[in-house]
Amino acid sequence: MKRRLVETPVLAALVGAFCIAFSGIIFRVAHVSPATGAFFRCLWALPPLWWLARREDRRYGPRSRRARLLAAGAGAFFAVDLVAWHHAVEEVGAGLSTVLGNLQVVLVGPIAWLLLGERLRGRTIAAIPISLGGVVLISGAVGSGAYGRNPGLGVLYGVVTAFAYTGFLLTLRRGSADLRRVAGPLYDATVVSAVGSALLGVAFGELDLTPSLRAQGWLVLLALTSQALGWLVIAVSLPRLPAALASVLLTIQPVLSVLFAGAILGEAPSAFQLAGVAVVLAGVLIASSARRARSPARGRIGTESAQSAS
Repeated sequence: MKRRLVETPVLAALVGAFCIAFSGIIFRVAHVSPATGAFFRCLWALPPLWWLARREDRRYGPRSRRARLLAAGAGAFFAVDLVAWHHAVEEVGAGLSTVLGNLQVVLVGPIAWLLLGERLRGRTIAAIPISLGGVVLISGAVGSGAYGRNPGLGVLYGVVTAFAYTGFLLTLRRGSADLRRVAGPLYDATVVSAVGSALLGVAFGELDLTPSLRAQGWLVLLALTSQALGWLVIAVSLPRLPAALASVLLTIQPVLSVLFAGAILGEAPSAFQLAGVAVVLAGVLIASSARRARSPARGRIGTESAQSAS
């Protein structure tokens, strides 16, 4: 199956983006707390990821201790990312929160420059104020009739999501240089993310270990479609695509999320918020094209070219 995905990376990327676009919608219809959703999303994804990771280890040998520790550290960031993102979904809706989560594309470059000494290009710098302008519009600070229970708070959670997701990407990137191993690093990160989500849920008093059967059904669907299938397919496909095409595909997921959330959940962002979506996506495209122009896919799992948000 993996070989077929490699041979058709565009189709595979579209399938992955389609799966992940439903993440916020499925979480909302499950009607569980943010930490509960994050915990079970990771928990139910573990069996298939474990099976795939075992196959990789049998074929290529065990991974190094350093790689596994870094994947585990990435999982800690991912726990914060998921819990914060689920809070954002509750406050500003599934569509807009997904757009905000994709700010990680803008943040990865500057943070990699500060912490890792990677070169920062002019396009990346230019994308920052553009994206921030879009965030202000999404927050409802401009105009009236903004969608969301508390769009300002939702934007705050969305920004936390983007920073945590940036930490996840950079950490996993440091320990994942073997493109053959997609499931192994994701499995380790998902294990730690499940534990971290549970701990955050306990700390904030919102973890429910016995959600209804109906809720569990939605959470299993979320785990299998997004955490397992969506992430694996995207990680396999996007690093093999041309830079310009990968940049465009990166924006499909948040666009689909806004459209699907409107059609399925009746979310209706204001005109200013929709303008903010367009502005954020413009910044995302500028930033991602800048990084791909200087650093084409090098076979790393967890790089910005290999992932979409949440």
